[in-house]
Amino acid sequence: MLFHTQAFVLGFLPAVLALFYATARREAAREWVMVAASVVFYGWWDVRFVPLLLGQTLATWGLAHLYRTWRISWVVTAGVIANLAILGYFKYANFFMDSLAALLGSDLPRSDVLLPIGISFFTFELISYLVDLRRGRVPAYPLRGFCLFVFFFPHLVAGPIVRHNELIPQLADDPLRPGWAERFAKGLTLFIIGFAKKVLLADPLARSADPLFAAAAQGVPGLVDAWEAALAFSLQLFFDFSAYTEMALGIALLFGIRLPANFDAPYRAADLRDFWRRWHMTLSRWIRDYVYIPLGGSRQGPTGYALTTLVTMGLCGLWHGAAWTFVAWGLMHGAGLVACHAWQSLKRPLPLPVAWLLTMLFVVVGWVLFRAPDFATAGNLLAGMAGQGGLAGDLSRPLTMAAGAAVALLGPTSLDFTDTRLPARRPVAAAFAVLAVACILEVGKGQPLSFIYFQF
Repeated sequence: MLFHTQAFVLGFLPAVLALFYATARREAAREWVMVAASVVFYGWWDVRFVPLLLGQTLATWGLAHLYRTWRISWVVTAGVIANLAILGYFKYANFFMDSLAALLGSDLPRSDVLLPIGISFFTFELISYLVDLRRGRVPAYPLRGFCLFVFFFPHLVAGPIVRHNELIPQLADDPLRPGWAERFAKGLTLFIIGFAKKVLLADPLARSADPLFAAAAQGVPGLVDAWEAALAFSLQLFFDFSAYTEMALGIALLFGIRLPANFDAPYRAADLRDFWRRWHMTLSRWIRDYVYIPLGGSRQGPTGYALTTLVTMGLCGLWHGAAWTFVAWGLMHGAGLVACHAWQSLKRPLPLPVAWLLTMLFVVVGWVLFRAPDFATAGNLLAGMAGQGGLAGDLSRPLTMAAGAAVALLGPTSLDFTDTRLPARRPVAAAFAVLAVACILEVGKGQPLSFIYFQF
């Protein structure tokens, strides 16, 4: 079930809210309502994957309980390995078999297994819980609260990647505590902003980018077409993923829960390190805390730092998708971070416009690798961006592109707007109501496009 469908907006969400607030004063009852609603939400995609979600969650909680009772350290290690093995089987089995087949020059059997939606996200959450448990940073959580930490449907399938201590303690808070009306209004506003970004910006930009990337698979495009494809996808990806995050944060706030921010105007970053502090922030900190720092981080010498950064970002790329193009994208960013760190150590800052332009050029080129289905398509598109296909092309949606660039580069972020700048005025509420109705009518015109990060 997609957040931006009429079935969700007009059916599922109001029904769950009604049940939740009908049981709001009874902690156990409202939490069971949310657990049940989240399982229904996940099963809506494919009910066959519900046992996997339940099994991983219950097994992880059971191993944690065993470790807390008997202090057997290998139990935690076994839990981490088991979760990684499940992710590896479902997401990477065919990738490794195809890579091995290409290396051997022979055909190998492939698996017909489907990728369970959200598995990359909830597996990382379970692993972080186990690692924190081993580090002595986890209190004893009841099963119901732990299940809701993993199942909570706003963040279940595409993040943000939540830590146990960010969500579980909030479950005990009374949803009707003072300020509930303000929280509800802010949550609804944030949801509508994300709804509009998805329907009015991300999806139209996808209709520009998709055919141009498809054409690049056949040959080198013209300069205008190549740059339109790269820039349209760069904006589409940002609006698509940030829209999902804003809708998730907004929905959570409707239930009195605050989830962590995931974006902070990343396309305003003037260096690559700052970009990764602003882009997919919950993934960035997860990789920092559970991969980069344990491998040595910046405490090592230049060579160790460079190798650790390359390994970490290569794994970051692989997390995004089971393809060598994603690994190459991750390694590219790893090399860029090493170069950025080296330049900054010289203490010779570039002029801000130059630094921003170089950063965005690097990011946009990287998104070509990220989006392309193979290296040949990426090579064709990059060649077109360099002018090797001539100047041919015609901007299909210049106003949408301009509007997207303005939203990405100017003004407050959606979270900042709803938190600190949202006027409590009836005309403002009416304007957002009109925007919500317009979005609902727009998605009713046909099959809505899924969120990009659902495939990860």
